[in-house]
Amino acid sequence: MPERNQPALDFLLSRRSRPAKTLTTPGPSREALEVILTAGARTPDHGKLEPWRFIVLEGAAFARLTELVRTRGAALGKSEQDIAKSVKQFEDGVTCIAVVESPKDSPKVPAIEQTYSAGAACLALVNAGLASGWGANWLTGWHCYDRGFVEEGLGLAAHESIAGLIYFGTEQITPPERPRPELQEITTWISD
Repeated sequence: MPERNQPALDFLLSRRSRPAKTLTTPGPSREALEVILTAGARTPDHGKLEPWRFIVLEGAAFARLTELVRTRGAALGKSEQDIAKSVKQFEDGVTCIAVVESPKDSPKVPAIEQTYSAGAACLALVNAGLASGWGANWLTGWHCYDRGFVEEGLGLAAHESIAGLIYFGTEQITPPERPRPELQEITTWISD
């Protein structure tokens, strides 16, 4: 029987993202973020391609991106409600790590596996933030899929995309537990 890491298992069985709108200052220091980023970089990565990279957003970057969301939303004909929802992410932001999916050409590792790895990096960052005592949440929105926004606002290359925006801050409230899937409804056992 393998040795169980009970504290890690307890964390995983009770982890809960914190709504980004409930996070406030202060956010993690650069030193704390380096620990979180190091954990994120330990994500499973078939072929050691590193098909993702990180952009840390803080300070004045939020005001700049707020204005760009407004401009891009209007240019795309987004509703005022859709624009306001995306603007709120940046207006309320304390610290954010944008996870950029940056696929590499590989004859052995299909693009979909690289996409999964970028998603795994998002979850690793959320979990590392929560384990470090910060509130953390993984968000996206229409702006994450708008080429104008990601290229102008975040400097993404044409082949890159946003896998997630991972927000961190000090937790104001602990959210109640939410319903989780019934294990027997989502699990099939095959023994022969």
